[in-house]
This record gives sequence, C-alpha cells and structure tokens, in this order.
Amino acid sequence: PAASIHTFFMRFSIDAVFLDHDLRVVAISRDLRPWRAAGKRGASAVRELPAGECARRGLAVGDLVRFA
Repeated sequence: PAASIHTFFMRFSIDAVFLDHDLRVVAISRDLRPWRAAGKRGASAVRELPAGECARRGLAVGDLVRFA
C-alpha cells in the first residue's frame, strides 16, 4: 500500500493506477517514464501495469478494479 511510486533505475515506462480503499481508480499516470515519480493524495495503493495497458483496457478514473 502506498500513495506514490517512482521509476528510478527502471529501463521502461509503465502505467500507474492509483486506487482508494475500495479499489476504485482515483488517478492514472499513463506512460510514466524512467526516473520519474508520481503520486495521488488520498490513494491507498498503486498498481503498476505495462505502458499503454490502461488505454488498451479502457481503464478510467472512477472504475472499480478487480484482481484475478
């Protein structure tokens, strides 16, 4: 659980999905490049996905996320 992440020492971009306690999307940082940081006040967790995955799946703020 965290409200922020960084991509220090990474070699590729990611999508960062910020979630609240109910696993509802509160923010998305798309294509977060290496050596960057991102955060969202009020988030209780961050899910990292491959760059472009949020767009491919149509994920948007307000969506409820379920993990398989």
